[in-house]
Amino acid sequence: MSELYNVSASPHVRSKESTKTIMADVAIALIPAGLFGIYNFGLNALLIILISVATCIITEYIFQKRMNKKITIRDCSALVTGLLLAYNMPSTIPFWVPIVGGVFAIIIVKQLFGGLGQNFMNPALAARCFLLISFSRIMTDFGIAADSTIKGIIMNGHASIKGYAMLDGVSSATILSVVKTGGDYNLLSMFLGTTGGTIGETSVIAILIGAIYLLRKRIISLKIPMTYIGSFILFIILMNLLGGKGFNIEYLIGNVFGGGLMLGAFFMATDYVTCPITSKGKIVFGILLGFITAIFRVYGSSAEGVSYAIILSNILVPLIEKYTLPKAFGKEAGVNV
Repeated sequence: MSELYNVSASPHVRSKESTKTIMADVAIALIPAGLFGIYNFGLNALLIILISVATCIITEYIFQKRMNKKITIRDCSALVTGLLLAYNMPSTIPFWVPIVGGVFAIIIVKQLFGGLGQNFMNPALAARCFLLISFSRIMTDFGIAADSTIKGIIMNGHASIKGYAMLDGVSSATILSVVKTGGDYNLLSMFLGTTGGTIGETSVIAILIGAIYLLRKRIISLKIPMTYIGSFILFIILMNLLGGKGFNIEYLIGNVFGGGLMLGAFFMATDYVTCPITSKGKIVFGILLGFITAIFRVYGSSAEGVSYAIILSNILVPLIEKYTLPKAFGKEAGVNV
């Protein structure tokens, strides 16, 4: 008998993808940004990444073991959380900071709410915001480590490519702060990533390589990232025009290339668990992200805003889905059956 006549319980269409394969692909896509971060900031960056990943995996294993729950560390979700958390940290932070952040991300944000699929906000970003509030000085000190071979040196509000430099340690602000205050900055350096910042956010090209991989594997779509970036550009332009600052294309591009916008748009705003599942909801979500990020960037005391914008929007996802659910086919949808 033909399979067309077979009747079974839903779902009738099943994907070959699993949580493990999806998370593994995300981890692979994050490799270019991580490698460039290590090249840009030195071995300190590698150690931060390793400590963060190890903390997240070990914490998840110990918690699930003690709570007599199914051990899920093989699904690679803790690995991705550790990578994203490390990528959102400066390379010069003390080694205990990613340990504290990893424990907070896995236990407080993920496991206490039921594990993967039950957390209401992105664990890595929630942990980063927790660390920013608790240890703001450490988390916003974007110094250059002694073994760094970073090409772009930010000093006195100026960022330029000056060749390799072996430094005893230079304390500097993120390039996004330079953009906000109207200092000199090099857009090519920002695109390539030879600037100050957190480990995984500086290189736009490395992030885009990873994003293209995810798009080719159909792990993510362009709906949320493009709506996020597009609405952010629109709101930045409007807010600056209303504020009498006029239109400045270099300032606009600097805001797109600088900070965690690209990393957040492609790797964190698209998190399956914490973004809307409805088509219209994804668009609303992206517009909300763009608006909140622009508010933080233009009017906030900090030059960033991506992390707070994403976790605030994560909280509103249930409300977004409530009002963007498609109407069911039938009488209520205006179709007589």
